[in-house]
Amino acid sequence: MAGAKETPRQKLISLMYLVFITMLALNVSKEVLDGFGQMYVKISDANLRVADGNTNLYENIEVNAQEKGGKWVGHDRTAKQIKIESDALYNRITEIITTITEKQREKDPELKEYSQMDKGEALDVIFFKEGSDAAAKEFLDMIQNYKMKVIQVFGSQYPEYIELVEARFYTGDQNNSIKNKDGQDTPWLNSNFEGFPLVSSLAKLSMMQNDVRQTEHDVLTTLMGKELKMSSTVNESNYISLLKTEKGAYYQGETFDGSVVLGRKGGAQNPNSVNLTIDGRPLTTNDYDLIAGGIKLKISAGNPGDHEIKGDLVFLSEGKESRIPVNQSFAVISKPNSAVISADKMNVVYRGVENPMTISIPGIPDNKVSASAPGLKKVKGSKYNMTPNKGREVTISASGSMPDGQKITTTTKFRIKDIPAPQGTVRKQSGSVTIPKSSLAISSVGAMLEDFDFDITLKTVSFKFKVPGQPTINIKGNKLDARAKSALKRAKAGQSVQIFDIKVVNPKNPSYKFKKISPVICELVN
Repeated sequence: MAGAKETPRQKLISLMYLVFITMLALNVSKEVLDGFGQMYVKISDANLRVADGNTNLYENIEVNAQEKGGKWVGHDRTAKQIKIESDALYNRITEIITTITEKQREKDPELKEYSQMDKGEALDVIFFKEGSDAAAKEFLDMIQNYKMKVIQVFGSQYPEYIELVEARFYTGDQNNSIKNKDGQDTPWLNSNFEGFPLVSSLAKLSMMQNDVRQTEHDVLTTLMGKELKMSSTVNESNYISLLKTEKGAYYQGETFDGSVVLGRKGGAQNPNSVNLTIDGRPLTTNDYDLIAGGIKLKISAGNPGDHEIKGDLVFLSEGKESRIPVNQSFAVISKPNSAVISADKMNVVYRGVENPMTISIPGIPDNKVSASAPGLKKVKGSKYNMTPNKGREVTISASGSMPDGQKITTTTKFRIKDIPAPQGTVRKQSGSVTIPKSSLAISSVGAMLEDFDFDITLKTVSFKFKVPGQPTINIKGNKLDARAKSALKRAKAGQSVQIFDIKVVNPKNPSYKFKKISPVICELVN
């Protein structure tokens, strides 16, 4: 921590939160809620670790005050004042978290079912419903009072930290308002919490607790004489390269505007030269702009998938060359061009035909998604064909890896249904047909699947033909043979002949057995 700027770790945590907030504008999917949940858990764990470290620092300062006296007595007094104020705000936030998760804990004691935390009514009741103005004001006042106490107790001794504390606990102008994207004033509390899913509010509140514990840590490490000071020269052992992006992933065809910068802040020196490649292709001077401590890229995001930036940033200081290695990557995902709409009760595939399917995982390129199920075959990209055989249900499993290595797996069950029974036809007419004998003699006998979603051409294998008062004739093929035509000649006008027991096959799947086909009744006319 130097001057009034955030550490790379804090910037990264803040960037993660901003990315998730941006994703909310698209749609609160299960994956997004899970991401907030994982963020909440990680920050909560980090809070415990920082708290443990702070406890050790408090004890060290107290021991020094008792054994050495002098400046350590004042440091001990300052540390204890900061602890009282920090614990008060931290514990108040803990009370809020306990209240808004009370109902969720009844069915989810460990708070692990993040996909169920998509509502924010519990926090809205505390801060935004009618009659809650006092609670909202009390919370804002506590944040403001904590900020002012820290500045009063610590900032007076180390004024360079005032800007940092102001930034961490910023709640807007004197009316606690901030500018929204339209440039209009909106309350800071509403902008950050009103209407948000429970799990995102938990992540934000835990982030505020992290700011409290980190502020304590900054105060204590400074009192212990461990404040970090920026060296006047660039040294490989003191720096790492970081890739800073405005969002976590980029759509195909977008301009990638990430920045490769030094991991240690405060170095305002521009690189003297750049030796970088992206996916093995050397960057030219047109691909980037030099900025303080690094470069800002202005290249095409490229095709979906992971892209690697490797090489060195070269700095010169007092004639000495320092090379800062770069080994970073960013992910590109396909830009959506349609909404995903499904009928939850209609997960059905049909036996005997190829059922076309689209299988993808948002945020993961198609080449990193795999799907499996009996009868499932990949066609190309996210396109698959499902040809079920046995059973009444089939489960399709899809899995893929996020850019950070996290594996996503989803399973979906589909009911397997038989193709509906076809209807027998004569001249493509079904049911009862009025037809001259001469026309029937040359007509084709077939079958059709009325209002079926798949276009299947059925081939007639055989059928039976019955004229009243004459024996039933078995016929192969799809037209009357000589025996049937002879029987037809003996039929009288007004009589009805029957065509039944029609057998058909699907040439693309000859082994499939169709259900019994309905007969056709033909009323004869002259």
